[in-house]
Amino acid sequence: MPAHPSRRLFLQTLGAGVALAACSPGAPKGPLPGAPEQGDIKLPAGGVMPTRTLGRTGQKVSLVGLGGFHIAVPKEEQESIRIVRHAIDHGVTFMDNCWDYNEGQSEIRMGKALADGYRQKVFLMTKIDGRTSDATTKQLEQSLQRLRTDVIDLVQIHEIIRMEDPARCFGPGGTMEALLAAKKAGKIRYIGFTGHKDPAIHLAMLKLGFDNGFTFDTVQMPLNVMDPHYKSFERQVLPVLTEHQIGVLGMKPLGSGAILKSKTATATECLHYAMNLPTSVVITGCDSVGVLDQALAAAYQFKPLAKASVDTLLARTAPAGKEGDYEKFKTSEQFDGTTKNPHWLDTASL
Repeated sequence: MPAHPSRRLFLQTLGAGVALAACSPGAPKGPLPGAPEQGDIKLPAGGVMPTRTLGRTGQKVSLVGLGGFHIAVPKEEQESIRIVRHAIDHGVTFMDNCWDYNEGQSEIRMGKALADGYRQKVFLMTKIDGRTSDATTKQLEQSLQRLRTDVIDLVQIHEIIRMEDPARCFGPGGTMEALLAAKKAGKIRYIGFTGHKDPAIHLAMLKLGFDNGFTFDTVQMPLNVMDPHYKSFERQVLPVLTEHQIGVLGMKPLGSGAILKSKTATATECLHYAMNLPTSVVITGCDSVGVLDQALAAAYQFKPLAKASVDTLLARTAPAGKEGDYEKFKTSEQFDGTTKNPHWLDTASL
């Protein structure tokens, strides 16, 4: 890139960064004005996707993971399929999804994209919302059908965002009963959980697991340049995960686009910050090939950041990040799908 990029390139970077935000109900639904189109981002010849180990599972996964929510944002199904296959053809092996994304369309489209031998090339993850064994079992069966697979590599309990969630999941007739049974039956390989609200809730979920003799294989949480300044998952939860060799799934590297609006960090800086942490994979939403190419380029070009560079970036973002203004998933219900749709916790009906 030239030393003094044009306004057009600046707007492309800004728009693409916003569109790269991790998936959630409150995220932008489509590339924003200025997002790069196919061909705008020139991928380096022979670019190689870095891989990392997914905690104690020993599985190797791509540094970038393809977010599932944005897969069903394009109007045409064939465009969704093209995005998924373009990602895989360029080294992305980690596929994110969720039972509730786009009323099931995200899983349906991904299932079609993973036909013709593509399923064997990826590590497939989805999430379920059920807090009862019955709801979990039914949601999981629907996900298996939509994704057109007999085995899902990783299933995560979605939106652990309430202090009562851990007890519900581990209680009699709760989520864990169904997931452990599904694992024993060979329908899933690994078990994790996700959440974006408060690190204290993540820690409670981890502790209850330990108390029950269970260690999660993975945990998904927000990791970005604003996080260290407010209710920090990086500072409070990440050390526990690394201590127990639990796979770290970073999400919301751009705070669902809001971080760029603070004008304290560029899209590439945001992505590289998340990649610089001991993350197994950084999950990002890509609803066009152009946006996907920017994510690929960021991964291909990533090199560990010097401590001075990290310190400078955190000092620059500290004033904007201290109250959580650019992490609305922590401070509001805007991104809480199961709060807006509480029946997802107890039924398999969208």
